This record gives sequence, C-alpha cells and structure tokens, in this order.
Amino acid sequence: MKYKVDTHSHTIASTHAYSTLQEYITVAKQKGIALFATTDHGPDMTDAPHAWHFINLRIVPRVVDGVAILRGMEANIKDEFGEIDCNDRMKEELDIILAGFHEQVFSPKDRETNTRAMVNAMKNGIVHIITHPGNPKFPIDIEAVAEAACKYNVALEINNSSFLHSRVGSDVNCRAVAQAVKDAGGFVSIGSDSHIAYTLGNFEKSLEILKDIDFPDERVLNHSPATLLNFLESRGMVPIPEFEYLK
Repeated sequence: MKYKVDTHSHTIASTHAYSTLQEYITVAKQKGIALFATTDHGPDMTDAPHAWHFINLRIVPRVVDGVAILRGMEANIKDEFGEIDCNDRMKEELDIILAGFHEQVFSPKDRETNTRAMVNAMKNGIVHIITHPGNPKFPIDIEAVAEAACKYNVALEINNSSFLHSRVGSDVNCRAVAQAVKDAGGFVSIGSDSHIAYTLGNFEKSLEILKDIDFPDERVLNHSPATLLNFLESRGMVPIPEFEYLK
C-alpha cells in the first residue's frame, strides 16, 4: 500500500456500520496499515453512539498487535455558525475530530449558506478534517472553502466512498476540491469512510484524482503516520508517547 494511514472509519457503535473495532484491527494488520482513526458519527446523528462512547474512548489501547489507533469522531456540522455536536468533555478524550454535513442533522441549503457553515466550522478551531466536501447535495464555493481550510490549518477530505456507493456524483466536485487545495497550499486527507472493516485503507479512486492533478505527497495527511501526527500536534494535540515509534 502506498499510504498506510486511514483517517475515517465507523464501527458498529454507529449502527449502520457492520464491524467491531477488533475486526478493524485485524484487517489493518493484514493490509499493513500502521495507523487508523476510529471516527464514529457524532451523537446528533439518529443512530449514532451516545456521548459517553466518545468520553470512554480513553479505554481503547493506543497500539494493538502493532496497529496504532487514533481516538476520533466524525462530528456533524449543525448550523451556519459552524457548531458541531462535540462538546468540551468529549473533545478532551479525542485525538482527531472530523466534521461534515449529514442530511439527518443539517439539511442541504443554498451554496452561500453551506459555504458559510463549513467555513465557520473550520474557523471555530475544533475540527481537523472536513469530510466529503465534494458532496453534490451540499453545493459550496470550493475555492473559498479551500482558502479557508489553508488559513485555519484544516484538511479537506477526498472521500473514497463517495466514488463507490455514497454521495453519487461527487467525482467532479472532488477533483475541484483537490485542485483548489493544491492551489491554496493546504492539506488533503484521503479517507476510506469504511462502514465495514474490509474496506479500511481502500483509497484507489481518491488516489487517481490526486495523481491526475499531481498533488504533492507531503500535503496528503495519509502520506505517513508522522505526517498525520505532526499535523495533529501542530493543531494542539499532546504528543502520544506510545506513537513515538511511528515517527
């Protein structure tokens, strides 16, 4: 595998997903994935885990069978002010916070409102990665979002699942997002958005786009464990001693 880091996965704690954390660890080991983030949906999603799920992530070991695990969440952007469903108590236990639009929490609005909501979510300083910004159901000003992402040091995701069975029609937008981030000088993240362990680390479609536009490897958070961890530390994450071997 070119990239051995996955920043986006869902366990059975989000009940529309189908694998346990242990199953993800097993698949990661088989595929040679060095580091992945478990990022179940924030509690405002209809079938998401309770807030206690995220607070209790502190019991998850840092490394299991040679696979490193980041404790995370895919939060929901709730309104045009950029509020997300991750409170301070949950944030204390998380290493990585993703956030994006989900229709169950934030129904699609016009381009201006969607853009304002996404930019404000980044401006609020909690979010590390914006998920699936290429979703055609939520039109945005892609250049403005990419410039804001660079300004606030937030990565925009090129979501591999969007090309396969979710958010149909994302291809053109995702390419535009990647190009806009390249031009702005920011970071992208490629996420499998796995809802079953077998797809962990599947980035083929996302990588095709990055290759086509000659996106710099060093600005892909998945480029190496060190790239992602250094990015998170630049955003205020306390260095994790158990992960020193990954650098």
